[in-house]
Amino acid sequence: MGKRDWSWAFLGILALGIRYLAIQNPEATDELYSRKFFPGIRNVVDLTLGHLPFPSVYIFLALVLAVVVVFTRRFLKKTTWKSKLVYTAQATSNGLGALVFFFLILWGFNYQRTPIFQQLSLRPKSLNIEQLEAEIRITQRLAQQYRGRVSLDTLPIVDIIDYPDLERIVRSNMSENLEILGLNFTGRPRTKQFPPPGFMRKMGILGIYFPFTGESYIDPTLHPLEQPFTVAHEMAHSYGVTDEGEANFIAWVICTNSDDPLLRYSGHLRLLQYQMRDYYRMAPEEYKKWVGTLTPGIIQDLQSIREVAESIQPFSLELSRKSNDIFLKSQGVKAGVNSYQQLPMLAFAWRKRMNLED
Repeated sequence: MGKRDWSWAFLGILALGIRYLAIQNPEATDELYSRKFFPGIRNVVDLTLGHLPFPSVYIFLALVLAVVVVFTRRFLKKTTWKSKLVYTAQATSNGLGALVFFFLILWGFNYQRTPIFQQLSLRPKSLNIEQLEAEIRITQRLAQQYRGRVSLDTLPIVDIIDYPDLERIVRSNMSENLEILGLNFTGRPRTKQFPPPGFMRKMGILGIYFPFTGESYIDPTLHPLEQPFTVAHEMAHSYGVTDEGEANFIAWVICTNSDDPLLRYSGHLRLLQYQMRDYYRMAPEEYKKWVGTLTPGIIQDLQSIREVAESIQPFSLELSRKSNDIFLKSQGVKAGVNSYQQLPMLAFAWRKRMNLED
């Protein structure tokens, strides 16, 4: 990099300028970036880094470490404080510019695309108590039905298929069932387990998509019944879905339309959990009566999931939640972390559209 070279800083600013135009033109962004440019990135990543047997984020971290080492050596060679300050400002500006540029080019412009629920002509609205009670009973019935196909006893389900097989099954179901949604996603994205076990949960994260490598990751200690849905959620991000509520919705549709009873149960169980939170908040007394109608198997599974979640406490759940909320809102997701809670509304709108009750 030359003495007066600020190229990456300029490219970062240029990318932000393009982002501003993309915000003003979501349909053009969807057509030019999300449907034409990004699928090329998706396929290149899947044909290269996707074949690595380890998380490619380690390669990214190694590159960052190498850059830090080079910066430190060059910094120490500077003889005056003025030259050190100028070099630090230049290197920092170029570093931040490069991060912004590659984040937006590799994935971030998807934040400015036409929302998926608009593409599907869904109009999610808050459910009243009568609608929620009807919905939670539908989900309860379906969860009971497919749990019986996974296990006939009432002990909590803690053993499922090996993770590599689970990832392949979820990815196969994604490619087969995305046409139900009328979406033209392409590629074979990876969702790998991120060692060491428990690290991501310590950071307040269950799963994450990393745009700089085009891979998503989940914590290996995640409860087995949560893994199918979470893998589908992260793969939705891999296809360019940025909104957390929409990623939840796509994961729910994919899982509950699968031929695999484990995926179906995982999808219905996750929706049931969201509906339970809403039901308890809206009508706590009615909720307590309803809980008594759950089958022992589902109660045991929910308790097992809760115990696993409580077994590893994050360093600061509030810090993790706040930082994620700030990031999402900075990218145009107005609901921030509350977008996760949109699944019951989107599921209700989808069922009405498709006339689904069982």
